[in-house]
Amino acid sequence: METTEPKKNIWDKNNNWTEELNLLKEILSQTELVETTKWGGPVYVLNGKNVIGIGGFKNYFGIWFFNGVFLKDKQKVLVNAQEGVTKSLRQWRFNAIEEVNEKQLLAYIHEAIENEKAGKVIKPTPKKTVIAPELLQELDCNIGLAEAFHKFSSAKQREFHEYIEEAKREPTKLSRIEKIKPMILKNIGLNDKYK
Repeated sequence: METTEPKKNIWDKNNNWTEELNLLKEILSQTELVETTKWGGPVYVLNGKNVIGIGGFKNYFGIWFFNGVFLKDKQKVLVNAQEGVTKSLRQWRFNAIEEVNEKQLLAYIHEAIENEKAGKVIKPTPKKTVIAPELLQELDCNIGLAEAFHKFSSAKQREFHEYIEEAKREPTKLSRIEKIKPMILKNIGLNDKYK
């Protein structure tokens, strides 16, 4: 006799939270958000923008707000899963289905929707481009090389900088500069061949 195992959902890591996650889906279906699947799990969007996601983990199931940092959090229930790393995402974690208060949860969801409509997002801060002193000296001496180098995006400039700075010895740094000069002049990024 053949037995079939229940299908494991990637958004329910241990397949422990099916009933609980279905409740969250039911609550979310009362809103104007549209359910999509991203990263293997349900993500709820408004005009193509991620607003909310849900999932089950080993010790809890939860809902996360992609721009939760802007929520008032009157119930003091939101957590930052990676303090110091995650800037805007906030989670509301539950350990049992009885902890889900539909009215309170809908208030948070509606606030998240209004924040999305208002365009509240944290803009990433651009990284400052640093140029290795040895490369900077070479650019100062060669106008054509400097002009070609400054045509690269900040990210590609950083790749050249890091490539030179990784070298411990001065002769190695100088040989790396000689190696990348033709690349810079031909507008070839350090890692272009891998893209």
